[in-house]
Amino acid sequence: MFRGVRGALRTLRRALCAAVLLVPLVLGLGVPSAQAADAAGAAPAPAADAGAGYWHTSGRQILDAAGQQVRVAGINWFGFETANYVVHGLWSRDYKSMIDQMKSLGYNTIRLPYSDDILKSGTVPNSIDFSSGKNADLQGLNSLQVLDKIVSYAGQDGLKVILDRHRPDAGGQSALWYTSAVPESTWIANLKALAARYSGQSTVIGIDLHNEPHDPACWGCGDTATDWRLAAQRAGNAVLSVNPDLLIFVEGVQTFNGVSGWWGGNLMGVGQYPVQLDVPNRVVYSAHDYATSVAQQSWFSDPTFPANMPGVWDTYWGYIFKQNIAPVWVGEFGTTLQSTVDQKWLAALVTYLRPTAADGGDSFSWTFWSWNPNSGDTGGILKDDWQTVDTVKDGYLASIKAAGFPGTGDGSGGGGGDGGGSTAACAAAYAVSSDWGSGFNADVKVTNTGTSALTSWKVTWNFTGAQQITNLWNASYTQTGTTVTAVSTADNGRVPVGSSASFGFGGAPGGGGVTGVSCTGA
Repeated sequence: MFRGVRGALRTLRRALCAAVLLVPLVLGLGVPSAQAADAAGAAPAPAADAGAGYWHTSGRQILDAAGQQVRVAGINWFGFETANYVVHGLWSRDYKSMIDQMKSLGYNTIRLPYSDDILKSGTVPNSIDFSSGKNADLQGLNSLQVLDKIVSYAGQDGLKVILDRHRPDAGGQSALWYTSAVPESTWIANLKALAARYSGQSTVIGIDLHNEPHDPACWGCGDTATDWRLAAQRAGNAVLSVNPDLLIFVEGVQTFNGVSGWWGGNLMGVGQYPVQLDVPNRVVYSAHDYATSVAQQSWFSDPTFPANMPGVWDTYWGYIFKQNIAPVWVGEFGTTLQSTVDQKWLAALVTYLRPTAADGGDSFSWTFWSWNPNSGDTGGILKDDWQTVDTVKDGYLASIKAAGFPGTGDGSGGGGGDGGGSTAACAAAYAVSSDWGSGFNADVKVTNTGTSALTSWKVTWNFTGAQQITNLWNASYTQTGTTVTAVSTADNGRVPVGSSASFGFGGAPGGGGVTGVSCTGA
C-alpha cells in the first residue's frame, strides 16, 4: 500500500468493480469469537514449537522444516520504502521494544516493505532518536545494516520476517514491477542480493516480489512487458537460484478478463495460469483487501452485504486455498474501523480467514496493515503516541492469531551485523502498595540481573481474580483475560547492570494477587 510519511493520505485506488459470484453466508456483525470455528476440514493446531527453520508448501498448507503446519499471523511495519529509509516510529521508541510489543500481542511475523533505494550505496536512515540510549546499536549504520538488526532481533524474539519489495524508489508506487529509472534488471539484481544476504538465516522466510501490481499489469496475457505472472516466474527463479529455501510470495493484479478489484487483489488468473518455479513447493499467493476507508467497491453497497463477501473473496483469491492449489496469504488488509460498513467487513473477513483455534495452520495466512499509526487511510494497531494499542482493532484479530515460533537464541545479524547480545536478563518484583476494597495500586520493580545493559524489558503476570488494570504509568501494557504484559517505555528501558527501573498501576476490584511474574530483557 502507498503510504505518505506521518499520515499523508495516499491516492485512492481506482475502484473498477464487476459482478462477482455470490455465496450466501450469514455472518455475525460483532468481533468474532475464537470459538466461532468452521468445523469442516478442521486440523489440529500446530505444535508449540512449530515454525523452526525454513518453510515450504504442500497443497494449500505452509509447512516448517519438520513438516508441521504453520500460519503467518502478523503485522506490516512500514517505512523502509519511504524517504526515511527505515521503519517508522524509531523517532519515538527503541526498535527492540516495538518488536517485543508485537510479540507480546501475539503477532508471529513482520512484513517489512522496502524500496530499491535502500540497496543504493550510501543510503542512510533518518528520523531515528538515539537519546536516552534508544536505538543505540543502530548509530552509524546504513539502511541495510539497520534491516539486519531488525531481522536479527525479530528472530531472537521468535518472529519471522517477510521482505516486501514495495516500490522501485521512495517516490511512490508503480503499476508495473519496473520503471524507466529502475529497470527489471535492477529489480531482479536487488531481489537476489537480499536473498543472498539472508541465506542461512531462516528468520527471513520469503520475499514478496512486488507490491500491488495494477493496470496495465496483466495475468496470463503473454506480453513480457506487462504479464505479471511471467515476471514473477523470472524473479522467483532468480531469487531461488541464490537462496532455494525461500518462499516466493506473489500478489495478484487489478484486472483479469475484464473483472477488476483491489490493486494486487485479483488472483482470478491463477487457476488457468499458475506461477511455475524451478524449485517446487515455494509459491504462496498473496491478496490485498480493504474497506471503505480506503476506497468504495460495489460489494459494499450490495443489499446482502456482508453475507455477499465470502463469494467475493472466493472469486478473487479464496478459491486457490479452497481448491488446494496453493497457500494464500492476505498480505494487507486494514481499516480505520470508523464506519459500520468497515466494522462489518472486518468481522466478515476474520470469520472467512478461519479461526486458529479450530484450524491451526490449515488456514489463510495474513499480515494486518499496519503496525504504524501514520497510515492515512487505515491507521494502525498502535495509536498516535506509538505506544498505546488500539485494543478494538487488535481484538478483531484475536481469533486468527496463531502460535509463535522458536527464537534464534542470539542476536547475530545477517550481512555482517553484530546484533544485540545474548546476556541480557532481568527479574521483576511485584507488590501491592495500597488496597481499598473496590480498587488497589501496585508497584513493579525491574532489576537487571544480567551481564550487559538492558535496552528494553517486558514483565508478564497473571491476576488470580477478575482484576483489570485501570491506569498504568512508566510502561505500556496489554491485558488479555487475566494475563498482563507490561513493556518498557523509551525513557526507562535502558537499565545498567545491577540497576533497576520501576512502573506502577491502578486496578479494580481490590486484591491484586498475581502468579507467574516473569521478566524478559534485551
